[in-house]
Amino acid sequence: MLETLPTTQDFSRSELVNLRWNFGIRNGRSLTNSFRFGNSGFIEDYHHENEVTWKLDEGRIKIFQRSGNLMWASESMFIDDAGRKHITLRTPVDQNAEFILSEFKAPLTTADFLFPKDLEVTTTKFQKVLLIGSCLTGLYHQQFTRCFPEVGFDFLAFNFAGALPEAPPSPVESYDFQYIQIPLRSILSDRIIWATRFNEDGFADSILDDGYNIIDVMLQSALRYNQKFGLLSFVSNFLVPQMSTAPSLNTRYKSVDLPYIVRKLNEYIAQCVSQYKNSYLVDINAIGDSFGKQYFLDDMIHFYAHGSIHFQEPYDFQQLSRIEAIPPLSEFYESKQDEFIQAVYDQMVATYRTVHQIDQVKAVVFDLDNTLWRGQLAEHYRPEQMPWPNPDGWPMGIWEAIHHLRSRGILVAVCSKNDQEMVEANWSNVVRPNFLSLGDFASVKINWLPKAENIRAICAEFNIKPKSVVFVDDNPVERAAVKAALPDIRVIGSNPYLTRRILLWAPETQIVTLTDESVRREDMIRSQIVREETRTTMTREQFLATLGCTMRFTDITSTDHPEFGRTLELVNKTNQFNTTGKRWSHTEIEQFLSQDGKILAFNVTDKFADYGLVGVLFIEGACIFQYVMSCRVLGMEVEKAAVAHVVSIMRQSGNELIKAPLLETPDNTPCRDVYSKSGFRESEAGDEGHLFLLNPGDIAVMPTHIVI
Repeated sequence: MLETLPTTQDFSRSELVNLRWNFGIRNGRSLTNSFRFGNSGFIEDYHHENEVTWKLDEGRIKIFQRSGNLMWASESMFIDDAGRKHITLRTPVDQNAEFILSEFKAPLTTADFLFPKDLEVTTTKFQKVLLIGSCLTGLYHQQFTRCFPEVGFDFLAFNFAGALPEAPPSPVESYDFQYIQIPLRSILSDRIIWATRFNEDGFADSILDDGYNIIDVMLQSALRYNQKFGLLSFVSNFLVPQMSTAPSLNTRYKSVDLPYIVRKLNEYIAQCVSQYKNSYLVDINAIGDSFGKQYFLDDMIHFYAHGSIHFQEPYDFQQLSRIEAIPPLSEFYESKQDEFIQAVYDQMVATYRTVHQIDQVKAVVFDLDNTLWRGQLAEHYRPEQMPWPNPDGWPMGIWEAIHHLRSRGILVAVCSKNDQEMVEANWSNVVRPNFLSLGDFASVKINWLPKAENIRAICAEFNIKPKSVVFVDDNPVERAAVKAALPDIRVIGSNPYLTRRILLWAPETQIVTLTDESVRREDMIRSQIVREETRTTMTREQFLATLGCTMRFTDITSTDHPEFGRTLELVNKTNQFNTTGKRWSHTEIEQFLSQDGKILAFNVTDKFADYGLVGVLFIEGACIFQYVMSCRVLGMEVEKAAVAHVVSIMRQSGNELIKAPLLETPDNTPCRDVYSKSGFRESEAGDEGHLFLLNPGDIAVMPTHIVI
């Protein structure tokens, strides 16, 4: 009988009444997504004689037929990784029938669609933002101030003839970034009003050529605070008009077509922005394309080069002589202004998170069955089971996503409870066409061990913490088990139609600059795994003696240095071997170098691999201010060799007593003994951390197997 089923957690009446539910067969068809528990005790928005009334009875939901007989009672409730509640239902009519109520989630907004927040751990909080631009930016200022009162927004109007003040309205150090929107009207000028002139030879080409020159001038002026103070800058491109303006069909998509001209201007401004330090393009036109320009862009009403939000003048409703009254704009042009502006703001947030590498993903670990392909390898891909599940759609999409992650320097791995020989033998049967192979993964763990144990091993091979890893698995039990064992890891995979978008579009999987090390990271990890396997066959002394380790040092003298991008990436991504944990902005490094600070970076090679630039030391006079190193070369004693080499350079500059502070962070255990092992003594320890000293005449330890 139904009463013998176990009761579950108590449901609150308010959480049931205030939510909208999907109702249908468990692991099957949904009958409706408008199921509601009415306050009156009736089921609302769904009409069937089997589900008419409801009540809470000793913590269980009971749903009754029109006759008053019990139809459903809740059996259990669970919450998935997306935070959605699910309630399983059983019926006394048929003990084998299982239905489910799943919390209905409204379709994604444009902001959530384009800038997924599924991998976000740390909330981004802004102090102050500077907005520079014309009409559209003025609207941003008005709306942002209203919607985000916790953030301070300053606005400077900027048109073609305008020059920015010597300094921004607030102290430059108080701004998190500036957002610049150069008005398109200033670039194209009012001459495009006279459309017949596009029929003149050379007229359209002159608009484009002039536009390039005007962008150069305006961008240099708009980025004044970037060049003078190093302020982080986001520069918007232009909204492309919705429809062709060409005078004929056979001249569309040519130079006389305004959308063509604006697209070329967008290409040019992207090239220009990339030439400025600490400046990044934000693609507002991409937001418009995804969002639907019909819901906000004013070019069907107003000037083609205005590029702002459509609105209605109050004069339309005044007592002016007109035969037919003008109706409200909303009757024929739906406006989604607020949603568009939210997407613009979220694009700022996403770009900021990527630039500052907040919650950066360094590796993604994939399950196999029902994650990389439909169904189970052992059950659904047997010869007698033909035809096999189709790979089209989301499986192919995830295969492609894996290659894009690899292209960004993000490591990929497999962790599956399966038989490895069977997987290897049948891989080509499942992955059709052969777009992906097991060899594409930097680490493969296919066995029957707990997945958390395998993921720990993968983290050790990659020298990263679980917090830098995303685990993709279709099984909620496995995701929960891994999350319980590794609380900092991020888990996704419940809905395969979301996985690819999250992995490719989330700001946490974007990178600022593709460095040589990023490109070669996968090969370096493979070589490192071979190196560690070799290490186990020798004594430590034998291993180091045969390593053939060489270090090359580089003096990073400015932010224009070819290795600066990798230096900044390493400093801001490294958690474990980081003696202070400090993150540096582009501006802070410029200030450090301008005040006689020195930055020494080093590359490492051995007989297994060229590891690239793996270490950075910040030096202030007689102080090693900060020391950061990739853990993939930890254990080769290069960490001591770097200290010894830097000490020798500092001594040549007349510094005898060498100081080295160390601040303990939750993750930097691997570097806490680097100075003591190098011959320093600890002078003091306090709330501010540790201070290590190398006395005059004392020599830092230099490993003999390393060549500099």
